[in-house]
Amino acid sequence: MIIVMKPNAKPESIQKIKAIIEERGLNAHISDGHEVTIIGVVGDKSKLVDQNLEIYEDVDKIVSVTESYKLANKKFHPEPTKVKVGNVIIGGDTTVIMSGPCAIESRKQLLDTAHAIKKAGAHILRGGAYKPRTSPYAFQGLEEEGLSYMKEAREETGLPVICEVTSLNAIEAAIKYVDMLQIGARNMQNFYLLKEAGKTGLPVLLKRGLSATIDEWLNAAEYIIAEGNPNVVLCERGIRTFETATRNTLDISAVPVIKSKSHLPIIVDPSHATGVRSYVKSMSMAAIAAGADGLMIETHPDPSIALSDGPQSLSFEQFEDLTSTLKPLINLLGKNL
Repeated sequence: MIIVMKPNAKPESIQKIKAIIEERGLNAHISDGHEVTIIGVVGDKSKLVDQNLEIYEDVDKIVSVTESYKLANKKFHPEPTKVKVGNVIIGGDTTVIMSGPCAIESRKQLLDTAHAIKKAGAHILRGGAYKPRTSPYAFQGLEEEGLSYMKEAREETGLPVICEVTSLNAIEAAIKYVDMLQIGARNMQNFYLLKEAGKTGLPVLLKRGLSATIDEWLNAAEYIIAEGNPNVVLCERGIRTFETATRNTLDISAVPVIKSKSHLPIIVDPSHATGVRSYVKSMSMAAIAAGADGLMIETHPDPSIALSDGPQSLSFEQFEDLTSTLKPLINLLGKNL
C-alpha cells in the first residue's frame, strides 16, 4: 500500500509515519514529489491494521497497491526516475543512444567503433564480452579481455560503457571495467543474477524476456530494486510471436504501457527486435515517437564479417545516417540528441 501525505506535509509528520511502519518490521520507501510526499509500504500490511494511519496528522489517504511489483510501481514513485550512467542521464531531456558491436571481437574493432559512434552522436558504448548464444558452437565472447578493451575505449572517448553479464563471475569481472550492467533477455528471470546485479549498485539495463509479459518484466526489475539499487533501465527488444518475417516482434506499445505503470526509464533495441538492418531506422523512429527514453543500436565496422548478429548491425555510415534522421524528430518532441 501507499500512504499519500497532504501537500506540504511537515517533515516530522512524515518521519513519524515512517517510524511506525518500520517498528512493525515493514519497509518504508519515501518518494518526495514537488508538493506531495508518498510513503510506500513493503511487507505484510496486516501488521498495520490496528494503527489507523489515516487519522494521523498530515496523512491525506491510504491507497492499496494490487500489483505484485511495488518499488518499480509508478504509484510508489510518481516522479520519473532518472538513471545516471557515467556522465549520461537516461530518462531526462536527452534521448540516449547506446551503440556498438554485438560482440567484442578485437581491440581495434571496439576502439574504431567507439570513435565512430561518438562522432555520430552516440552517448554510451555497448559491447558484448559474454555472449549467451543459441548454439554452444557459436562465438561466446572474449570475456575479461573484451572488458579491458571497453575500459580503454572509455578512456579514449569519454563514452560510458555497458556490457551484458551472464553469471556471478561475469559480474565480478565486469564491475572493474564498466559503468552499467546489462541483463539479457534469456536471463530476465534468472532471479539470483538479478539480485547479484542489484547488489553492485551499478546501473542495470534489464531486457525484456523472449516471451515475458510486462508485469513479469516489472517483477524482474523489482528483484534488482529490492537489493537497494533503484538505477534500473528497461529495454524492449522484441518478443517471440508466430510471425517469422522479423527476428522478433517489436512491441512498441510496451513503451506507453511502461510509462503508465512504472517510473523507470525505457529504451528500445530495434536491432534485436527486427534482426534486419534495413528495418532498424523505421523502428527507431517509431520508438522515439512512442516516447522511448533512448535506443540501443548494433554497429560494426564491417557487418558482413561480424562474428555475431551481422545481418542486423549497421555500418558506421548507416549509423551516422540514422542519427541524422532521428535528430529532427527528437527535437520536434522537445528533447535533445
